[in-house]
Amino acid sequence: MKRAVILLSGGLDSAVTLWLAKSEGYELHTLSFDYGQRHKRELEAAAKIAEVAGVKEHRLVTINMDQWGGSSLTDKNMEVEDGDVNRTDIPVTYVPARNMVFLSIAASYAEAIDAQNIFIGVSQVDYSGYVDCRESFIKAMENAINQGTVMAAEKNRPITIHAPFIYKTKTEEIQIGAKLGVPFGLTWSCYRGGEKPCGTCDSCLLRAKAFQEAGVVDEGGTEIGNRK
Repeated sequence: MKRAVILLSGGLDSAVTLWLAKSEGYELHTLSFDYGQRHKRELEAAAKIAEVAGVKEHRLVTINMDQWGGSSLTDKNMEVEDGDVNRTDIPVTYVPARNMVFLSIAASYAEAIDAQNIFIGVSQVDYSGYVDCRESFIKAMENAINQGTVMAAEKNRPITIHAPFIYKTKTEEIQIGAKLGVPFGLTWSCYRGGEKPCGTCDSCLLRAKAFQEAGVVDEGGTEIGNRK
């Protein structure tokens, strides 16, 4: 069976990506990161999602990107601002080069287990201004990985980075996930953590808007503007 490494944050995008890879018959190896984010709710969600999906192996990697901060998700002295679905600037929740770091580690893991496929649930349509969610970045990372791994450079077995939602909206992604039977209620999107999603951060607003547009009930979210 062909193997795949799936970046699994515990959020909506990565869960749908996991179920899509599962539907395509891959042996699933999920990779989550404790990178010093301000809460662990998404990591708890990721572990449960991996279990329900029946993955072959789920690994949690600790890298402590909070040592240098630079983002409200990794620096406790910075506040997570309320969201704006119409924003055009880069939000303070952007974590410097996060996807570059994640994909580099995923490439190491993939080569170690002889997997030629890496899945990541990014979109440059609904990407909140994060520059490392664009197709140009994904292509560049794929090229770098294949220049820097023995499997690709010496054995002619290149690694492919799959970003199946790169040109899809979150609304379209939810519709696909609903058809695949993704357990949306297990996912966690809120940047703030807590007992329930805050309903006011960028991630909560984008999620609520997308579920509403998709006509799908969100069992894991909350109403827009409903901070708990």
